[in-house]
Amino acid sequence: MRRKVTFSFSILVLLLLSIPLHTIAQKKQKKKKPLRDTLDNAIDISYYLNNLHGFLPVIAPITEPAVGYGAALAGAFFIPKKTTKKKFKMPDVAGVAGGITSNKTWFAGAGYMGFWKDDRIRYRGVLGYADIRLKYYGVSGNLLEDKSAEFRLKSYFLLQQALFRIGSSRFLLGGRYLFMKTTAIFFEESDIPIINPKDIDFTNSGIGLIAEYENFNNIFSPTKGLRINVTYSQYLELLGSDRDFGRLSFFLYYYLPVFLHRWTAGFRLDTQMATGDPPFYMKPFIALRGVPAMRYQGNYTTLIETEQEVMLTKRWSVVAFGGYGAAFKSFEEVADASNAWNAGAGFRYLIARMFGLKMGMDLARGPDQWAVYVVIGSAWAR
Repeated sequence: MRRKVTFSFSILVLLLLSIPLHTIAQKKQKKKKPLRDTLDNAIDISYYLNNLHGFLPVIAPITEPAVGYGAALAGAFFIPKKTTKKKFKMPDVAGVAGGITSNKTWFAGAGYMGFWKDDRIRYRGVLGYADIRLKYYGVSGNLLEDKSAEFRLKSYFLLQQALFRIGSSRFLLGGRYLFMKTTAIFFEESDIPIINPKDIDFTNSGIGLIAEYENFNNIFSPTKGLRINVTYSQYLELLGSDRDFGRLSFFLYYYLPVFLHRWTAGFRLDTQMATGDPPFYMKPFIALRGVPAMRYQGNYTTLIETEQEVMLTKRWSVVAFGGYGAAFKSFEEVADASNAWNAGAGFRYLIARMFGLKMGMDLARGPDQWAVYVVIGSAWAR
């Protein structure tokens, strides 16, 4: 589970929707060289993505420590729009994806991302199935005696989301609908006493309200700007959910150029809150690189993280990052919170200059282990 509703849902959304070109175009290529930039002759896929419209196959490694190493195969179909020299219009993207990992986790699904009416409407839709194998550690203050219990989460899910721009401003308002039919199977022979038996076979059906402000200079790999998002989702028996509960999330990302646009300081603040009685896999957890999904879980979570990026050349850069988070059952039990930290470093390569798209790799250390992450765009993308 990560950024997002469950880990199975999030990883599929990331694969399906991290590929789209939703950035502002810069200078256009002069010659048709699909894998080279005419400015410096470096490897670059800008022309390929912007001009060779059609089906684009992508193979991406999976490096989430909670499920082990694996690979995902995705295919994206770009739907271009008419552009001018002064204005670039983001293409719509339809995609399919599937993947498998070393612990027998697998998933498959399809998605669509649309930027309609000159980006006044942003639509996102995902339909899929995931069979995820994870470890449950209990909620902060009520941990399992043996520290963890292995379980299997089989889930069908459907997401429909739309955001509407307020006038010509940077503010967006919208809503979402999420349906999930989930079965949890614990591998231990004995019952898990702190799990509600009704959570084993559970239907989630809820609606959400979203408010967002965003003024990034580049949505995909930003180096300047601010993004603030507040989302509240309410799951209702009236809509088919097995019981009523809610999720409130707030996140803030801020990127600040420090020195001649070669050093970018990034800051992240993220907090989550569960209301009512959600199933155990829908409760918030600390989401940091180097910390396995669901390892530090509670009814409330909060974290801060910073990422510092320094450009070595026009293409290559190095990053260093670190953060700290806490998960707790209630405000009265903050002193008993489960805490987690992370630290690490990595590199980035500007793979598509026209779109500001970077990719690279991070090595992260958390309280319990090391982890490697392949990064496409921003490590904080959601």
